[in-house]
Amino acid sequence: MSQQNEFVREFSQGEVAASILRSTVAVRERCGQLLDRARVGHSAWFTVDDGRMRAAAAEVAAATRRHYPKLQVPLHSRWRHFEAGGVDRRHLLEQRLGDAPLSARARAMIDLTVVSVLLDAGAGSDWKYVDAASGQTYTRSEGLAVASFHAFTAGMFSSDRLHPLQADAEGLRSLVTDRLAEVLQASEANPLVGLQGRAVLLRRLGEALQEQPEVFGDPGRPSGIFDWLIGAEGGIPHSADVDAHDILSQLLVSLSGIWPLGTSIGGVPLGDVWRHAAVRGDADSDGWVPFHKLTQWITYSLLEPFTWAGVQVRGIERLTALPEYRNGGLLIDSGVLQLREPEAANTVWHPGDEIIVEWRALTVALIDELAGLVRSELSLSEDELPLAAVLEGGTWAAGRELAQRARDGRPPLQVHSDGTVF
Repeated sequence: MSQQNEFVREFSQGEVAASILRSTVAVRERCGQLLDRARVGHSAWFTVDDGRMRAAAAEVAAATRRHYPKLQVPLHSRWRHFEAGGVDRRHLLEQRLGDAPLSARARAMIDLTVVSVLLDAGAGSDWKYVDAASGQTYTRSEGLAVASFHAFTAGMFSSDRLHPLQADAEGLRSLVTDRLAEVLQASEANPLVGLQGRAVLLRRLGEALQEQPEVFGDPGRPSGIFDWLIGAEGGIPHSADVDAHDILSQLLVSLSGIWPLGTSIGGVPLGDVWRHAAVRGDADSDGWVPFHKLTQWITYSLLEPFTWAGVQVRGIERLTALPEYRNGGLLIDSGVLQLREPEAANTVWHPGDEIIVEWRALTVALIDELAGLVRSELSLSEDELPLAAVLEGGTWAAGRELAQRARDGRPPLQVHSDGTVF
């Protein structure tokens, strides 16, 4: 067989594997395999104490009541972080947009969402952002949200001075790391973990937008996916609807090449998908565990801009819990997950290390189960408290609060971050 034919054959196998792994069905199934394995004592890293699940659910329910006393819990979304300090930044953006049509407003909000989420990874415990507009100081996810909001409204991600309220291919491709550091107020005295990785990620986003005009249009904007999915070029159809997983699937295909740490099969980039020898699957997907954390976080955060534009979004329940250190930390700090070797907490791990792959997989699988217990604690149905609201109410907040009590906010396991996984 010629080298060219061999390449075609391998590429085809890679595409088949990628299509299997670009699904939340695969995320849940593979993560479930590792939970079943850990429960019978076959994990080298963790034991599972199911007797602690009720206590963990009580922590989540208590956090939910504190944050949402009326139990009217919104979806987990980057837009909650834009509300930091009690400031309605959606309203501020709408004021800036003036009398722009609904479709143009949706595109601006989608551009902002995608860029802001890609900047939202662990900031580290030493970084802070001072909001000149309010005088308030923010840290972690809220600080990154507020900083990215101001950068966006200042036109930092647009190449068109006449249209600053957008992100486009050229504006992102030309992003200078030092300029990003400046707007994020990052410095030696105010260190931000993974700054370089965030800048690379946005530049790669710009390249992906430019390379796919059929999806992202010209000049290539993240919000092109809105037009691609619902056909909004001439205005938003009154009957517009979309499945949440279709948003995720398109993002997984279109943005698959932007991840600096991304893995691949047969030359096909997979993104946030990692090896674990104990996981079984079809064809070349065998031995791989998909998570797609940041892409799912983008999807969760796009649900409201789509809805605000009058689009009915279906199938939200198909998305999974986000396997990051707040949700995963909740499970360790509540005692549901226990390290076989406590000294593992003192090691700095990498995203592809087996212990981290397992931690993230167990997080996805266990939070699916925990969600039912939280609803029971709050006497709410799944319709009243979907998984996206459990995360918001919820597991993320409770994980942060437990970490604050235990370690001044630091996660229970240390992961070397380039700003694109955690």
